[in-house]
Amino acid sequence: MRLHNIEDQRSVTPELALSFLKEGNERFVSNLKSNRNLLEQVNETKNGQFPFAAVLSCIDSRTSAELIFDQGLGDIFSIRIAGNVISDDVIGSMEFACKLAGSKLIVILGHSRCGAITGACKETKLGHLTNLLEKVNPSIEYVKQNHTETEIDSAEGINLVASRHVEHTIEEVLQKSPILNEMYKNGEIGIIGAFYNVETGQVDFLKTLFLEPSTV
Repeated sequence: MRLHNIEDQRSVTPELALSFLKEGNERFVSNLKSNRNLLEQVNETKNGQFPFAAVLSCIDSRTSAELIFDQGLGDIFSIRIAGNVISDDVIGSMEFACKLAGSKLIVILGHSRCGAITGACKETKLGHLTNLLEKVNPSIEYVKQNHTETEIDSAEGINLVASRHVEHTIEEVLQKSPILNEMYKNGEIGIIGAFYNVETGQVDFLKTLFLEPSTV
């Protein structure tokens, strides 16, 4: 969805931003992606950007947010890190996207067959990756306690952890960022959880948080 100026961006609601992403994924799955002139978009965005959403996703080579949501240059902020984990730097990037650059929606995007989540479930230890994977531990413990019949390092267990990790990350964003929490409570932004299936290309939306704009 091309937003050409700040007035266009201001007119977008969190709900409308979500609809842009849902429609884009439907096009992607149907192999009906929008016909874009990328060089033309380079020219259109050379003097500014007005993205409607910020997407936190994994570095997995199959999970490019621009592709799976069928978006072009300047449409979304894409924040990528193994396991779509949260850090102060990631939250700072979200604060920039929403508070300073005007985005209306934060998406936490997990995915099936995630290598980072698999590593966390199998207690992989490797240099700096060790600390990163430990951030998945709260979701691992949740699945162990609530899905006692499932082996944590099985395909089912790993996907359950990946899904729970999305919800846990939403909670972390709102707890750790007073700026984003206030914007959310004022209805200025929404925050959603989503899960991408690498086998089908389909995105399922797991948890959506919207509030009406404050009248105070």
